[in-house]
Amino acid sequence: MAHEETVYDALDHAHGGEGQWAFGTGFDEPLAGVDTTVPDGVDPAELGEYCLMLGDDALVLAQRLTEWVTASPELEEEVAVANVALDLLGQARLLLARAGSVGVLGRSRQRATDSIPDEDALAYFRAPGEFRSTALVAAPNGDFAQTIARLLVASTVRLAVFARLRESRDPVLAAIAGKGVHELAYHRDHAARWLLRLGDGTEESHLRAQRGVDAVWPLLADVFSPTEVERRLTADRVGVDPATTREEVQSVLTEVLGRATLRLPDWPADAPPRGRLGEHGPELTELLEGLQGLARRHPAATW
Repeated sequence: MAHEETVYDALDHAHGGEGQWAFGTGFDEPLAGVDTTVPDGVDPAELGEYCLMLGDDALVLAQRLTEWVTASPELEEEVAVANVALDLLGQARLLLARAGSVGVLGRSRQRATDSIPDEDALAYFRAPGEFRSTALVAAPNGDFAQTIARLLVASTVRLAVFARLRESRDPVLAAIAGKGVHELAYHRDHAARWLLRLGDGTEESHLRAQRGVDAVWPLLADVFSPTEVERRLTADRVGVDPATTREEVQSVLTEVLGRATLRLPDWPADAPPRGRLGEHGPELTELLEGLQGLARRHPAATW
């Protein structure tokens, strides 16, 4: 009987029969064909730090969303949430690759092999204090209504930033933003439709939606607080000061909550951007244990 090639054989043959590292190799270079030259007058270390901020937000939120796989209220929604997470993982990969290309952490000092790609080293082998994500994306999911409220807020904030980043002097950031705005517009609209359905639905769904919104709103406290890196890169026409997005974000969220017959909570007072500076609560450590556990136990694994 003739040998029938399996999908695993095909994967192996596609790379010359050599074992591939299990957590990321075997894909095209994420920045292949893109001009990765750092713009004149821009500190590469600060550009890399900024890419970590944006990339870590995407990576951490994607991990939170995958917690709903097999647990969503509808099969169709399970697929939708997974697709949103995949979009964010794609953004994270590009942004972490950009951070690696300008020398952020080089190849992580915790790497076990030189074959580990930079973006994977940054995702799997950094400690919690090296992450630059906000509390908004790191907070536990809560119930489905709270997850939808968080997705609405996070995607609205991120879309406002990415829309401006399309004009960045850094060609990589501009390219990532150009693609990302379409994904983020879908994420925001998907969450908005769900919040309308829940808020203007049954008495129970309305109550849960309001509780979800009330739980998420305090997490906006540091979202509009820029770091010095963000301020300098904004002045260099490379990054975006999050404070410049406040009016747009508040307008969108106010309109959605009004249509969903939900009470708009008070906007929290601005707080220091602790997450952007590597200061996190135990929830991020717990999340990273799940994300990084397998890679750390088997750092040189191949398939």
